[in-house]
Amino acid sequence: MDPQKVKGGEMSSDGDIGSVMGFSGFGKKARTFDLDAIFEQTRRTAIERSQHVLEERMKETTVDEGGEGSKSLKQSAHSQKNKMASTRVQEGDSSSDSDASTDSEAIGPPAPSQSAAPEQEDDELVGPPLPPGYTGNTADSDDDEDAQDDDDDDDDNPVKKIPDTHEIILQHGTKTVSALGLDPSGARLVTGGYDYDVRFWDFAGMDQALQAFRTLQPCECHQIKTLQYSITGDVILVISGNAQAKVLDRDGFNVMECVKGDQYIVDMANTKGHTAMLNCGDWHPKMKQEFMTCSNDGTVRTWDVQSEKKHKSVFKPRSFQGKKVIPTCCTYSRDGKLIAAGCQDGTIQIWDRNLSVHTKFHCRQAHTPGSDTSCLAFSYDGTTLASRGGDDTLKTWDIRNFRKPVHVATGLTNYFSMTDCCFSPDDKLLVTGTSVKKDEGNGKLVFFDRVSFQRVYDIEVTNASVVRCLWHPKLNQIMAGTSNGLAKVYYDPVKSHRGAKLCVVKSQRKQKHAETLTQDYIITPHALPMFREARQRSTRKQLEKDRLDPRKSHKPEPPVSGPGRGGRVAAHGGTLSSFIVKNIALDKTDDSNPREAILRHAKDAQENPYWVAPAYKQTQPEPMFAEESEEDEEAEKEPEWKKRKI
Repeated sequence: MDPQKVKGGEMSSDGDIGSVMGFSGFGKKARTFDLDAIFEQTRRTAIERSQHVLEERMKETTVDEGGEGSKSLKQSAHSQKNKMASTRVQEGDSSSDSDASTDSEAIGPPAPSQSAAPEQEDDELVGPPLPPGYTGNTADSDDDEDAQDDDDDDDDNPVKKIPDTHEIILQHGTKTVSALGLDPSGARLVTGGYDYDVRFWDFAGMDQALQAFRTLQPCECHQIKTLQYSITGDVILVISGNAQAKVLDRDGFNVMECVKGDQYIVDMANTKGHTAMLNCGDWHPKMKQEFMTCSNDGTVRTWDVQSEKKHKSVFKPRSFQGKKVIPTCCTYSRDGKLIAAGCQDGTIQIWDRNLSVHTKFHCRQAHTPGSDTSCLAFSYDGTTLASRGGDDTLKTWDIRNFRKPVHVATGLTNYFSMTDCCFSPDDKLLVTGTSVKKDEGNGKLVFFDRVSFQRVYDIEVTNASVVRCLWHPKLNQIMAGTSNGLAKVYYDPVKSHRGAKLCVVKSQRKQKHAETLTQDYIITPHALPMFREARQRSTRKQLEKDRLDPRKSHKPEPPVSGPGRGGRVAAHGGTLSSFIVKNIALDKTDDSNPREAILRHAKDAQENPYWVAPAYKQTQPEPMFAEESEEDEEAEKEPEWKKRKI
């Protein structure tokens, strides 16, 4: 049998079935999609479009402006045309081959061959065309390279990272700000001072008035020496001049208070707590429940927030002769494994946190004996220790070689036992404050390069001593506490984040006027009602009451909305008289003088009495008056002095 006939018979039978069943495309193969072919078709379309745009721009540009650039564009366009032509020829061959091989009709784009996508050359243009004014290496690229070099210089120069372009001033009080504390997120700042106050500042909640949202005295009449947030930021350690440290929550409520030790026990290790004034304190950098305090009783103690009845461990600094030495400052290392204390005899003693008997590092002549070491601070990498001495020096120590200092800076005046120092967030700078006497200069924040220990930068804060300084790593802002009651925050709008930038953009809220009484009021709650004075109302409430009174507030008359006379609507109700008054609009108002209105009928009533006088005419007595003579009338007319003479 002839296959063509069979095929024709099948097609005819399919056509009959299609006409009967209503299927127009019955018997055809299902449409198939080749993704590679679709992608190739898309690529060719993009090349054609870019080629079309290039041809139009070549027509617009002149020979003078184009130069060699236009020639290169023409060459690239010509190469693209040739490649597109070759691609089309190859695709045509492949499509013809596929048509010859398949009996049925080909649907969809043809399948690409292996040679349909040649490798792109370096000079081939891919993607959107270049802008008309674009040239190769020009001054713009040179400027970009210079800017990039400047950025690299900024990265290398730590001085340019100091945020000192802007500042805000927080007025804590009039006495020395001796303590500063910022929570880890940088949202809240606490300040404490010699006026026994602790003030809470919320950067997100403040406006340009820069007012603290809470002020309290947690330790009554004791100066605040240290304020520090824990690593989680939920509690605050308060170190004051008494022997008991306190822990407050974020809102200032008491969480715990350390127990006071027995001052009659000689061995301080056998007492439950400190027996003398506290000097310093610090939170553990890894454990949120542990903190440390040092006191004038010659001990450094660690505590747990959960157990306030007794300390965890005791460290006792000793002099070279083995005598008790008072620690003036203390701190943890960055990993929390070491405890360091600076003492009054000029020594710096470091213990292992788990071994409290013997010191791990001990430097005998760190600072001048008798001068209070005011601060110890570990660098962020944990290898360097900075000490601020009462002998007007700032020193750095290498923990791995603790016998002598690495660098020493002198001439840094220090009049306070809590003047501190801190490292920059990138660990390249070291900053501390200087003290001045009253009206003898300005206190400064002094910056030292950690490697060379050169004095690289100064910030004049105010005409008073700079006691506290703090450089927050997340905010990149510097806080400074001064001896005249100010807390200054230095920031940079570009390099700093949040913090002081949140409150300076808020407009100042309108102040609420306090309610005042109109006059002095004596409160007598147990007095009898007849002797009790009326309750005085405040000015605001009285004004609100007067506002509701139409006469006192001079409320204008409402507009007339209906019939009436004299500017008012006549009163009406359900009675006949009200209906008549409403419709006739009887005007009962009389704006004339009432005396004249009454006396205008007096003459008529006297001459022609009609109502009252005729009724009493018969019973009314006649008046009996003596008639005056002419002599009497003349005598009355004579002056008074003549009468007296007679």
